[in-house]
Amino acid sequence: MPELPEVETSRRGIEPHLLGQKITEIIIRDHRLRWPVPESLKSEARDQKIQSVKRRGKYLLIDTTAGTIIIHLGMSGSLRILPAKTRSQKHDHIDIILSHHQCLRFHDPRRFGACLWTKEDPFEHALLKKLGPEPWDQTFNASMLYKRSRQRKIAVKNFIMDSKIVVGVGNIYASEALFESGIRPDVAAGKISLKRYENLVKAIKRILEQAIEQGGTTLRDFTNSSGQPGYFEQELMVYGREGEPCLQCQALIRNKVIGQRSSYYCRKCQR
Repeated sequence: MPELPEVETSRRGIEPHLLGQKITEIIIRDHRLRWPVPESLKSEARDQKIQSVKRRGKYLLIDTTAGTIIIHLGMSGSLRILPAKTRSQKHDHIDIILSHHQCLRFHDPRRFGACLWTKEDPFEHALLKKLGPEPWDQTFNASMLYKRSRQRKIAVKNFIMDSKIVVGVGNIYASEALFESGIRPDVAAGKISLKRYENLVKAIKRILEQAIEQGGTTLRDFTNSSGQPGYFEQELMVYGREGEPCLQCQALIRNKVIGQRSSYYCRKCQR
């Protein structure tokens, strides 16, 4: 699944092509995404000028003069900027045609993504309203994590992956941040000290920033908005490296299923 860096990479890739453009037409080839694509999108967004392209967690928000298009890439979604007359391929579900004769094309083989429309404040939408802070928000800090984790028996990896605690820390980057901060992923969140949470917050921010700079992680179903794969996969320290030597101590990387997700760690470097 595309994680926050992949979504931010997509946002940055499409933004220059969308800002200031008028939506001349919206083509919906298949309404059957994770939630049905509203038919009203075609009429209410038409002839509206795009004012901004934002991201909230893993959601992309295309603000127009009449409302906001909310896009989620799901498990396998991707966005492309193409000439409007480019022939559609299988799984090309939506085209947003723009006034400069280009289109934003939403491709999603598994159809777990979403394309919704709201005329209200998008941050009050049911999907976004209860999201936690962004990783770079001032409210996301060690003190907050420490206070919210007290008496919690949930594994710290699941704790930081909870979007109500902080958005955008998916499976890959949670594993990497816990390795960098020397914390085992299965330790109870309530047992982590304030000092260790300080290290973890720094690791989360640094790793996500680095991933964004390098274009996101290459996943099986993801390529960025220009059609080129991300590059951060080359920098992964533990994720996907089960049985390989730790790059710091040479102990073999282990894999443990936590919360139905594979969690990679080094038993010597992480405690």
